[in-house]
Amino acid sequence: MDVRLEGDGIVLRPWSERDLGQLVTLFDHAEMAYRLPVATPFDLAAAERYLNTARRAEQAGDRIYLAVTSGDDLARGEVMLNLAAGTIGYAIGPAYRGARLASRALRLLTGHAHRVLGLPTVYLEIEADNIASVAVARSGGYRPTGDEPVFVEDKGRRYPLHRWAHTDPEPPAVT
Repeated sequence: MDVRLEGDGIVLRPWSERDLGQLVTLFDHAEMAYRLPVATPFDLAAAERYLNTARRAEQAGDRIYLAVTSGDDLARGEVMLNLAAGTIGYAIGPAYRGARLASRALRLLTGHAHRVLGLPTVYLEIEADNIASVAVARSGGYRPTGDEPVFVEDKGRRYPLHRWAHTDPEPPAVT
């Protein structure tokens, strides 16, 4: 599934081998390692494994991984859609924050999930203390579901993820 989305001043495109060095730049950071289930340290070998894992998941029809770019094709972050769970994840490299890239990417991928893939509801899973991610969720029209949080464990840290939902404002007409 080769997905490329454009809008609101950004392009979401598939990762490629030319991005391996930039993947290291994005994910080899203490905050990214803390919030994301990625290898630490995140070196070139980890980037190659990540890209291979992403490609296998895409080929299986399980997930879509897209680099977030802004005009010059430089990857500044990532958005990912888990097709089975209907969940989106996003991460913008620390050096590229402040330009609303995550909000714009989230809105673009959410629209694609609703209109092209036919998902009536799309979800996010966010740690309550991740204020920046909560702000991105709100800007994308997501709302807390009120469900009990799901606890996950990664790198020896156990933490709750709270579920947020976005329902398609224009569901398909029933005929």
